[in-house]
Amino acid sequence: MIDYNKYLKEFNLLKNKIKQYNLTKNRISIFIGFWSVIIVILLYTFLGANNFDTPAPKSFEVKPGDTFRKVVQSLYDEKIISSPTNMNITIFLSGADTDLKSGHYSIPNGLNYFELVEFFVKGTPARQILVTIPEGIWQHKLSELLVENIGINGDDFMEYSNNKLYLNSLDIEANSLEGYLLPNTYYFYEGSSAADIIEKLKYEMDKIFEADSVIEQMSALGFSKNEILTLASIVDGETNKDSELKLISGVYHNRLKRGIRLQADPTVQYLKRHRRSNNKVYYKDLEIDSPYNTYKRRGLPPSPINNPGKNAVLAALFPEKTDYIFFVADGTGGHKFATKLRDHNRNVSAYRRWRNAQ
Repeated sequence: MIDYNKYLKEFNLLKNKIKQYNLTKNRISIFIGFWSVIIVILLYTFLGANNFDTPAPKSFEVKPGDTFRKVVQSLYDEKIISSPTNMNITIFLSGADTDLKSGHYSIPNGLNYFELVEFFVKGTPARQILVTIPEGIWQHKLSELLVENIGINGDDFMEYSNNKLYLNSLDIEANSLEGYLLPNTYYFYEGSSAADIIEKLKYEMDKIFEADSVIEQMSALGFSKNEILTLASIVDGETNKDSELKLISGVYHNRLKRGIRLQADPTVQYLKRHRRSNNKVYYKDLEIDSPYNTYKRRGLPPSPINNPGKNAVLAALFPEKTDYIFFVADGTGGHKFATKLRDHNRNVSAYRRWRNAQ
């Protein structure tokens, strides 16, 4: 006799097991689906490309002693990455927080966070190039020097030099960068852009004007930064002898106070500088009608006529106290000074005799 009750119980047990299996299967599917979404989000977040709007590659400097935390903030400030938190998490996951290498990097566009970390850990910084920028250099000559030594885009350099919007972004109240870039001997990174170099040279010039003594002296003189740089550029154009800078500055300060025309040859040479003639000033050049012609106009020109060196800037700020009103070249690289016009005329005659004898 068949025991139907027994088979019914077994059937119910089997049915319950199938229900339990289906329930577990659903839970597993939900579990897998949840973590799949999480993984996709993480992959998108950390492996997605960081794209910046500025031209690539992007110049970026890591200074000796910089921490990854500081670098991450700079990357965010320069809009190279979109999230400092994601970058910091990536650094933690990579265990690379102590492996940062200082140097100048050219960052390509589109790197994800892990690629950026690897870039700063394994990437090779650009080599540095030593360049000496002579004091009193004209802007177009500075451009040529940088093109020759570093390979920057000279057109970009000159465009930046005269771009009013760019000047405003650098807090320069002038029509040109000329005079605001400090000549010196520098190490520049290979691949530096025109903007990189401009900002470096301007930063070095700005540091001169941050000293309390300089701020106080400018106030005492009643001179603006532009006026100091303009006077410094004239002084730098007059002599190659550091020992004469403050004395020549003293002469020009005296002439400015007395309302005497500066009659500075470098300002006339500035007007002629793009011509193919030499830098010698002729009598006809003194009649050029321009606010930069200090033989015709009183006071300072509107802006610097070259990029003066630090010593010339300090000389313009702290002139030597003197009664001299005149000076002329002595034929040996220096100058002869005078308080009286008759003495100055004798010095001029002596210089002309020396010049004619050469």
